Amino acid sequence: MERLTSGAPVPAHLRGAIMALGNFDGFHAGHQAVVGHAIDRARAEGRPVIVATFDPHPMRLFRPDTPHFRLTTLDQRAALFAAAGADAMMVFAFTPQLAALGPQAFVRLLAADMGIAGVVTGQDFTFGKGRAGSVALLSELGAPWGMWAQAVAPVTDADGAVISSSRIRAALQAGDCATATRLLTRPFAIEGEVQHGDKLGRTIGFPTANVDMGSYLRPAYGIYAVRGMLPDGRVLDGAANLGIRPTFDPPKELLEPHFFDFAESLYGQCIAVQLIAFLRPEAKYDGLDALMAQIALDCEAARQILAGTPYVA
Repeated sequence: MERLTSGAPVPAHLRGAIMALGNFDGFHAGHQAVVGHAIDRARAEGRPVIVATFDPHPMRLFRPDTPHFRLTTLDQRAALFAAAGADAMMVFAFTPQLAALGPQAFVRLLAADMGIAGVVTGQDFTFGKGRAGSVALLSELGAPWGMWAQAVAPVTDADGAVISSSRIRAALQAGDCATATRLLTRPFAIEGEVQHGDKLGRTIGFPTANVDMGSYLRPAYGIYAVRGMLPDGRVLDGAANLGIRPTFDPPKELLEPHFFDFAESLYGQCIAVQLIAFLRPEAKYDGLDALMAQIALDCEAARQILAGTPYVA
């Protein structure tokens, strides 16, 4: 899959594409429906399909002090779009200049500059300065350029509630991994480079692979049953502390997975850690003996949960 940016020309072989247009952070079941419809239409018409996203998220421009909320990185979205069948990912750089474009100028960017033949998006999609453009306006303004637009209805779950990124964020902040996994159609995964830490874990028999949380949403602090995906394709079961480690001073926010029966160095490698189940909140312990005893219990609880939970990429 090719990776395009809004500031560069679209290659000739990708002009005439159908574009799935949205932010698609998380790429949950609702997003998958939009992209799936674009891919089906593109394949039926013999056209390429481009999945678009915005980076940084528009919220970062309009409300820069908003706490971290991302569910996926650009690299994760690229992998998910590719797995869905996209030919390319278009990254719109959400700058003040892009935000200032009126609806007509934005449609001209899509239809004339990028050569997009059709756009598929969600019903609630808005665009242009002040979010003035709707899907209906996108269709109206695109018609003279020969570009059509189509909206896909929201996807609901078994209870009739619309699947959304906000619901997934709320579930993760409540420690409800099962709901987040169901809405995403896969476990929420934090991806990052393994860093050197204070190496205390190895001295007490539970070495950890420390990963910075970056711009990800902060799920509930606590202990989790997790799965780690290594660059070479191996999948490891483990237990992780996500939070600030209140037993130690000074506190430092980290995701610290301990992988069972694994002793290799992972420093400098980019790994992904899936949050499978929330075990308990963080707690402060009086001394290492109490901490070690609790970690052993947590690891056993995680092993039992993971033994009954199939791996989902």
